[in-house]
Amino acid sequence: VWCQAQSGSRSYGPVFEEQPSHTLFPEGSAEEKVTLACRARANPPATYRRGRGSTEIPPAVFFPSGFDSACSVLQEFSAEERDPVKITEGWGVMFTCSPPPHYPGLSYRWLLNEFPNFIPADGRRFISQTTGNLYIAKTEASDLGNYSCFATSHIDFITKSVFSKFSRLSLAAEDARQFPPSIKARFPADTYALTGQVVTLECFAFGNPVPRIKWRKLDGPQSSKWIGSEPLLQIQHAGFEDEGTYECEAENAKGRDTHQGRIIIHAQPDWLDVISDTEADIGSDLRWSCVASGKPRPTVRWLRDGLPLTSQNRIEVRGGELRFSKLVQEDSGMYQCVAENKHGTIYASAELTVQALAPDFRLNPVKRLIPAARSGKVIIPCQPRAAPKATVLWTKGTELLVNSSRVTITADGTLILQNISKSDEGKYTCFAENPLGKANSTGILSVRDATKITLAPSSADINVGENLTLQCHASHDPTMDLTFTWSLDDFPIDFDKSEGHYRRASAKEAIGDLSISNAQLRHSGRYTCTAQTVVDSASESATLTVRGPPGPPGGVVVRDIGDTSVQLSWSRGFDNHSPIARYLIEARTLLSSQWKQMRTNPVNIEGNAETAQVVNLIPWMDYEFRVLASNILGIGEPSLPSSKIRTKEAAPTVAPSGLGGGGGAPNELIITWTPTLRDYQNGDGFGYIVSFRRKGSQAWLRAQVPHAESLHFVYRNESIAPYTPFEVKIKAYNRKGEGPESLTAIVYSAEEEPKAAPYRVIAKSVLSSEMDVSWEPVEQGEVTGVLLGYEIRYWKDGDKEEAADRVRTAGLVTSAHVTGLNPNTIYHVSVRAYNRAGTGPPSPSTNVTTTRPPPKRPPGNISWSFSGSTVSIKWDPVVAKADESAVTGYKMLYRQDSHSAPTLYLASKSQIDIPIPEDFTHAFVQIRVTGPGGDGTPAEVHILRNSGTSMMVEDSGTRPAPHAVVITANSLLLVALISSLEL
Repeated sequence: VWCQAQSGSRSYGPVFEEQPSHTLFPEGSAEEKVTLACRARANPPATYRRGRGSTEIPPAVFFPSGFDSACSVLQEFSAEERDPVKITEGWGVMFTCSPPPHYPGLSYRWLLNEFPNFIPADGRRFISQTTGNLYIAKTEASDLGNYSCFATSHIDFITKSVFSKFSRLSLAAEDARQFPPSIKARFPADTYALTGQVVTLECFAFGNPVPRIKWRKLDGPQSSKWIGSEPLLQIQHAGFEDEGTYECEAENAKGRDTHQGRIIIHAQPDWLDVISDTEADIGSDLRWSCVASGKPRPTVRWLRDGLPLTSQNRIEVRGGELRFSKLVQEDSGMYQCVAENKHGTIYASAELTVQALAPDFRLNPVKRLIPAARSGKVIIPCQPRAAPKATVLWTKGTELLVNSSRVTITADGTLILQNISKSDEGKYTCFAENPLGKANSTGILSVRDATKITLAPSSADINVGENLTLQCHASHDPTMDLTFTWSLDDFPIDFDKSEGHYRRASAKEAIGDLSISNAQLRHSGRYTCTAQTVVDSASESATLTVRGPPGPPGGVVVRDIGDTSVQLSWSRGFDNHSPIARYLIEARTLLSSQWKQMRTNPVNIEGNAETAQVVNLIPWMDYEFRVLASNILGIGEPSLPSSKIRTKEAAPTVAPSGLGGGGGAPNELIITWTPTLRDYQNGDGFGYIVSFRRKGSQAWLRAQVPHAESLHFVYRNESIAPYTPFEVKIKAYNRKGEGPESLTAIVYSAEEEPKAAPYRVIAKSVLSSEMDVSWEPVEQGEVTGVLLGYEIRYWKDGDKEEAADRVRTAGLVTSAHVTGLNPNTIYHVSVRAYNRAGTGPPSPSTNVTTTRPPPKRPPGNISWSFSGSTVSIKWDPVVAKADESAVTGYKMLYRQDSHSAPTLYLASKSQIDIPIPEDFTHAFVQIRVTGPGGDGTPAEVHILRNSGTSMMVEDSGTRPAPHAVVITANSLLLVALISSLEL
């Protein structure tokens, strides 16, 4: 579909602002029409023509859906039944999708037995998004079932899916034998793609075991744009650098298979050089050029006012070049160059306006007042609008000017006067003439005093971080404004973007000093001060040298790689105007990102050196190196890191640490150590050699334990008696040899459970939920090993001992306190000794009955009265019930305020006197019963003293005090307020 816009008598021709674009119309959409936009800017407004192919469409025609767009189509799968598939279990199988007619492309999934049980993509199964076929590399029993291909079309927000008839897979059981890969899903021999597109190659193989898929580019490096692996290779935003031959390799334990193919990148046309709107003089020549890139190479053709343009008379068309000879006004119009290849078409448009004008100065007159500096130079343009180009003459007053040593009239009519003096002042007139007419324009030249630098900047040397002022003073014509500008190495200095390093040192007009603060190395260079008026300028320069630490050395190369040393070389960096005194070498390993200074040979690397040996390195370690230079002003920036290298392997030089052991099952010797860190392994094939013997014997037994992460060795022998001392030592080994042995350690074989039991076990109830247990210890000689402590077992009368609760002590203590018991309950208690091998035999059990619990009811009817420096607190006595322990007294916690520490008072009766300070205002009191069963439930009260009212001491024996409050059993805190009305 095309659209053409045309303008009549115009100020400018049509320029498209919106053009038709490719449109895909979904089949079955509720929309009944497609809109293709076409809009152009023109003056006067443009008229439009539309067409499809070479056929013009009248404006009144309605475009039905499908006429001027491509329709998406997805038909149903064939209704024919699909053949069943039978194959031996363990072999590969492929199901063909055979999708129905469709446009555009589809995405594919497969159903197993029923919707929506979709088959997942994994290494064993693969669904080609090119053909829709399902591949299973190695069938398994779980693959039995019915398979259906599920195809989906996606257009904008509309999705349509169809699925095929089911095909049944049956498996014949057989011992699955292994077989090498065979690639079944192959990408084409040639894959074409456009630049910027995503390129996808598919590759999948049958095999047992399931093959792994690897990709490589045979004629170039792997691109960073590769995404994914295994069956798919995707290249994002493909470019010409991605062209080449690609190989897919399928490999398993039985063999390999490969497949190769090429990716060929094409490109749509893209403009490199286009035409633009042009105004040209009548009778002149014009050359236009359009250049486009693309693959295949685009062809270029030309249109004038929408019609094909070919060579004729004064017009020559040669590919992307269009030439006009002796333009005429009829050549004016809209021109287009069209570049196209099989992948697309692009347009570039421009308007050609051929002008025929008599000379006219109205747009560009000669400047009315022309100032010029004495002894300087002035340039006076003469640029009338004229077509064809006008002939120009200049006069001063009535004198015709011609070229001389001081006067130059250029080819374009510009007048240049040099070495100006006062006598050059006056009126200067430019006369312009062409075949269509004449015109002139006059300006007055005024001569002014020249601008001069009176105090020029001086060259200087400073160190990094120092400050400096470069001076610059000037004289000038007093009738004109003077400005100063500074440049560094011919680049203007922008004071607003200098991060505070540059500023003007004076506000006086004739002083342009430049202040430099906290100078950096980048501030070195040639500074130029320019004093300027509208008629002339004067400049002076000076050189600033900023000295600083050296720049980074370059080209760090590692060679002569040994196990503990390498040879390093580098190239000299900038000394930044201060001689390099010495070099430092730093390195980092794969174990740490931190750079550390290394030891070198020679120890001190002189400033004129460019090589040194790095020593004391760790064998079999990955290193990166960098070099830093220093001078009297400091250490400079480091070089870029060298390439990563690995030092050569060497035998271990350090014995493993943390040698110990013990414990385990009977007849075992367990030896343990701390695994050796990567820093000290020195080579591949790392492991440990453990040597051991019974203490006092002569012959050593040796055991080799592979792997660096190993941390123990177990030696089993029926002849090993419990808790036998062994002498043990250890050393490391790798492919290069064995390292030094550790010091000898004593390790005991597995212990035996204690043979004797504690005796004289006594259990005594302490509270309703606690008891104390004591016993006589076992003799140390009755324990084969180290006695770790005792285990107390206790269980309720009527329960079995197997259900006993347990408490363990540590060390040689012979008593324990047990909590968490039930009140008024009979418990059986026994004690055992234990070590690392387990627990010994039990002691004879003893019985204990816990006391009854304390009364649950808290003290009630709490009252108080004040007498001088004492507060007397009373409450009703608590009487224990039959199932509660007796009350032997009361405990009271007294606290002056919520932040102070509480004080404990004991009372044998239901009354207590508490001393109080003179400034007493309030207190918190908590009262509870106590007895053999422990402490009861507390009652709490907040005692307040009436402020501003005198207190009377009353006999509280017959009734509560006036300010008393009764506490209920469930109260936690009640505040007694003393009301003045009650008093």
